[in-house]
Amino acid sequence: MSAVPRKRRLIIIAAVVLCVTIALYTWLAPAPPPALQLAPVLRADIEQVVEATGTLKPSQLVSVGAQVSGRIDVLYVKLGDKVKAGDPIADIDSRTQRNALLRAQAAQRSARATRDALATDLRQHALTLQRLQQLLQGQLVARADVDAARARVDATSEQIAALDGEVVQRRTDVDVAQTNLEYTRITAPTDGTVLAVVARQGQTVNAVQSAPTIVMLGNQDVMTVYAEISEADVVHTALGQEAFFTILGDSGRRYSSTLRDIAPAPESITNEDTSALASPSLSAGSRTAMYYNGQFDVDNADGRLRSYMTAQVRIVLGRARHVLTIPSAALGARAADGSYSVQVPGSDGQPLARRITIGLDDQIRVEVRSGLEEGEQVVLVQANEEAATPAAQPQ
Repeated sequence: MSAVPRKRRLIIIAAVVLCVTIALYTWLAPAPPPALQLAPVLRADIEQVVEATGTLKPSQLVSVGAQVSGRIDVLYVKLGDKVKAGDPIADIDSRTQRNALLRAQAAQRSARATRDALATDLRQHALTLQRLQQLLQGQLVARADVDAARARVDATSEQIAALDGEVVQRRTDVDVAQTNLEYTRITAPTDGTVLAVVARQGQTVNAVQSAPTIVMLGNQDVMTVYAEISEADVVHTALGQEAFFTILGDSGRRYSSTLRDIAPAPESITNEDTSALASPSLSAGSRTAMYYNGQFDVDNADGRLRSYMTAQVRIVLGRARHVLTIPSAALGARAADGSYSVQVPGSDGQPLARRITIGLDDQIRVEVRSGLEEGEQVVLVQANEEAATPAAQPQ
């Protein structure tokens, strides 16, 4: 009877020892390695760009207007017509200008006739003076007669000199009237396409204060892209950088060019004046973002691009081929020397910190210049990433 309890005690003791052993192992055993999301170090091409929204405009955009007032008698063009330099655009009623030319020509003829008549009188007065001077030598006339004849010659010469100036003035009036008459025929100043017809046949235009626009003419064989570059990005751009864009209706086709101009000031400067610039109400808190127009040209011989289309522009800051890259999300804190921290899996599965230097960063992948080798892996995400991985600091 005593053997059975003893056996039970041994079983109980063995169970207690096993439980204690398991508890000690669980307490003293190392924690399992965290679950890591890894990405390999790969060779790839990388391109760092500045993105901007652009507007397509003709390389030459001209407002063709009237320089004289009057009714539009004939309009020779319609929307979309292609014209050459010198082609007629419109005719303005020319009766007023034609009458003005006739008056100017009549005044010019009158001035010439008056001048010619005085020139004839001058010749006559000069002959009379010559005869009187000969008679004076023989004391056949009084000196007073000679002096009077000389005075008539001098007076007539002065009158002719004044009329010479009037003749020049009348000739100028004729030229002005002739020019105004020619202005009634409006012609294309350059080759281009009629992009807008502002005035209509029969409409009266007034050119007293400013030249009223008849049509808008643009050369669409070459288009200019005006890209709005933010003030944060414009400091990284420079003339000569490669620029390319796509349009909304054809995102698969890429148009390439070279940045040829960057505006030194935003377009809003045209709305500024001294009082606005000095106004204390323009605080930094109410200030809006500034954009600077970068310009580049692109060939449009096929006419596919149209005026004022929206362009998705990318300006290439740098490009690298077949270089080591890792995902940008793997970057950690930036050190004072410009290096970055990343984490790589250790032999025990724990993440280990490592310093690397980087090159181009397109916000998706970043170029690795030192610190990693091809085929290694970097840590992207782990279970307790918020506590274990420092946040990337801005450059």
